[in-house]
Amino acid sequence: MLNAIANAHVQLAKAHVYLADGNVPKPTRNAPGELTGKVNTVLGILAWAGTAAGVAGVLITGAMMAISMRRGEGSEHMGRLGMVLGGCVLVATAGPVVTFVFA
Repeated sequence: MLNAIANAHVQLAKAHVYLADGNVPKPTRNAPGELTGKVNTVLGILAWAGTAAGVAGVLITGAMMAISMRRGEGSEHMGRLGMVLGGCVLVATAGPVVTFVFA
């Protein structure tokens, strides 16, 4: 435990030196082009799958709401629709949010 605290103190002292000098390190991106191409392909497929799942979720929730209204049941599906739409928003904004934070 004491070693961890001592290491944290050393790292904070190094960070203070960087901030005091104004020499904040800027790491560069050195991932191989082949890897980034494959990762972009997988992320694109996942984005399309997330979009398809969102559309399917809205359609299924709408169908369930229609059936429930026909039977005279309450509209507890509105909460489910809100969750599906929230998931759609997360899927749609995942790329831009990560780009904004890490770029």
